[in-house]
Amino acid sequence: MTGVVVVGAGIVGAACAWYLARAGVEVTVLERDTVAGGTSSAGEGNILVSDKPPGPVLELALWSRRLWQDVAGELGPAAIEWEPKGGLVVAESPSDLDRVHRLVERQRAAGVVATELSADQLSQVEPRLASGLAGGAFFPQDAQVQPMLATAYLLKGVEVRTGTEVRELRTGPSGEVTGVRTADGTVVPAAAVVNATGVAGADLAAQAGTRLPIEPRRGFILVTEPLRGAREPAPIRHKVYTAGYADAVASDDPGVQTAAVIECTRAGTVLIGSSRERRGFDDAYPVPVLRRLAAQAVALFPFLARVRVLRAFHGFRPYTPDHLPVIGPDPRMPGLWHACGHEGAGIGLAPATGAMIAAMITGGAPAVDPAPFSPARFR
Repeated sequence: MTGVVVVGAGIVGAACAWYLARAGVEVTVLERDTVAGGTSSAGEGNILVSDKPPGPVLELALWSRRLWQDVAGELGPAAIEWEPKGGLVVAESPSDLDRVHRLVERQRAAGVVATELSADQLSQVEPRLASGLAGGAFFPQDAQVQPMLATAYLLKGVEVRTGTEVRELRTGPSGEVTGVRTADGTVVPAAAVVNATGVAGADLAAQAGTRLPIEPRRGFILVTEPLRGAREPAPIRHKVYTAGYADAVASDDPGVQTAAVIECTRAGTVLIGSSRERRGFDDAYPVPVLRRLAAQAVALFPFLARVRVLRAFHGFRPYTPDHLPVIGPDPRMPGLWHACGHEGAGIGLAPATGAMIAAMITGGAPAVDPAPFSPARFR
């Protein structure tokens, strides 16, 4: 193999480059903007297994969680702000507690570690939670990284060309990929091309005549002022979210879906989410949605009512209608591979996606069956 071009320098493209390079493949990463300049810079850095339904995506998430542990050990936990702090799901009512109980049962059956908590135990795990909550569950495998740092470190030692837009897939006499042509006319030869362009993944696939139904799903996050110094304990110890979060993630409703998700960062700020809606690439900041996120956060942690929000930002998650990422060979163009469509789980699923792509390109066997993620499922 003469080399692989990875198109896209977000977290998924970086992970593909990381594992290909470790397999001895010469890799060039082409990015039209900057490293982690798209969706990867607009998330909380969550690595979750608690919110995935049993099935292929949970198997991928569990594998990826193990790989993230290895990556953090190799790069250094502090370098990427690796925090295996666990996730706490809280039930605000008795009916929510029933949902949490069902969640724990199905996740445990699929190999996820989970502990149910009474209302009294909640305050021991998170002392600053509001009173009157019905109970919850703790998922110790949930973790967090700083996504921009993680992306940059995964790309160390790999040739990365930013400000380089791919305009054309180059093909040989049998229709196989031979490289790409960039916007300035440069031809970059390659034995394989990986489409890791995230929310723009459908555009590159269309050049091969392949339909990938990926569309943007907008989401907002609020960022508070720093609440602690580097050596002070975090006022919120874990990733905390309500029982309705998993339902919002899995919803097909194009309208606004919100569910409280709150956690601290190493820098001392608090990240407050989350929202989801399909409105194309609408850049507006609707104040009612931001107010709803703030109100949900204060309902869980009343002390946040006295904390200033410094800013809000949004990202566009690459949504697919079956909520599964697209990972595997293009059904029409030999040598073209897709690694996109992860919606809001790209940070968590990146290492497994990279390892899967690298294994398939080099003739190996991935640890998880790639068939459910095949681009051919949309034919």
